[in-house]
Amino acid sequence: MASLVGEFVEKLVEGALREVLKKTTGRTTTRRRKRQARSATTGRFVRKKTTAARKPARKQVSKRRTAAKRSKQRSR
Repeated sequence: MASLVGEFVEKLVEGALREVLKKTTGRTTTRRRKRQARSATTGRFVRKKTTAARKPARKQVSKRRTAAKRSKQRSR
């Protein structure tokens, strides 16, 4: 009787483990594919021309006036 219960519990745990492991085997989201561009004249697939690399943004500079500029503005 005890071996029957032990076997039942063992099968139950084994089944649950298998179920959990089955679900966690690297599921990733599907990627959407972009449509390929076709040539207007020939109708064949054409590689898109790559644009030039963009320049990085300019470093922000403080716009605070210097003492000389403030005094010049005060005199106006």
